[in-house]
Amino acid sequence: MFQIIWILIIGLVLGLLARLILRGPQAIPLWLTMLLGAAGALLGNAVAGWIGVRHTSGIDWIRHILQLAFAVGLIALVSPAWSRRKVNR
Repeated sequence: MFQIIWILIIGLVLGLLARLILRGPQAIPLWLTMLLGAAGALLGNAVAGWIGVRHTSGIDWIRHILQLAFAVGLIALVSPAWSRRKVNR
């Protein structure tokens, strides 16, 4: 249970950081920001493990940068689609 809560908290932080990095408004709700941030964290962890930098001595900067990069990419992809979805209603 606590692991799910931590995943959602990290997803929210990563999602909000990703929205700050991207230019312009992102017309997506907060819950979607949190889910996309969590997905970015999971993808970043997977890629970090694949390239062999998931666990290093000290702070895993490369893993965190990958997580943030995937969160930015996911929000950049989903935000325009979500905006068009709202307009079609």
